[in-house]
Amino acid sequence: MDDLKRECCEANRLLPACGLVDLTFGNVSVCDRGRGVFAIKPSGVDYAALRPEDMVLVDFDGQVVEGNLRPSSDTPTHRRLFLGFPGIRSVVHTHSRCAVAFAQAAEEIPLFGTTHADYFRGPVPVTRALTAAEVEAAYEWETGHVIIERFSGLNPLDIPAVLVRNHGPFTWGASGKKAVETAQALEIVADMAMMTLAINPGVTPAPGYLSEKHFLRKHGETASYGQVP
Repeated sequence: MDDLKRECCEANRLLPACGLVDLTFGNVSVCDRGRGVFAIKPSGVDYAALRPEDMVLVDFDGQVVEGNLRPSSDTPTHRRLFLGFPGIRSVVHTHSRCAVAFAQAAEEIPLFGTTHADYFRGPVPVTRALTAAEVEAAYEWETGHVIIERFSGLNPLDIPAVLVRNHGPFTWGASGKKAVETAQALEIVADMAMMTLAINPGVTPAPGYLSEKHFLRKHGETASYGQVP
């Protein structure tokens, strides 16, 4: 499991390096579906002090299988996303400021331009508010559940991010590094969207033919961006 812990640790340490976290507000998990486990950041530990051996291994039933530290309090949310989105390997949660602003305003991030379209095939959705009963019963698990609910009819691989209302963003991807990159892209497009709306509150989204062109240049079988492996 050392490879999984190393990947998870490196991804977590990228969060402050990318300017995505304040204090210890954030976490990354990385799963190994073949082994039925995921590694996740321990709760409340400073990023600068993180070591691969500090990562906590949790199985898909929610049981800690390896590690001496308490796992992130968001662990049930990560577990719910791994169960609900079988195509992902890593989940990132941050409280990055611009994305949180949209979440607190209960507004999706509109697709205004090609920067957004390079990463997300449509506006970044926002969930409904959790009910008092959901918060009291199993808050972190229900947080994951409202994300899954919001993605009914959406492809989580096409839009690898969500805003949890009154809370903040979650992103995901095929690796820890990729999921963190998506979290960084999300914060960038949230910042751009805020500035766009400040300049022109009546602005309309980019036309679909332009956004589709940019998304498909980087994703799917016909992608032309970058180099052939």
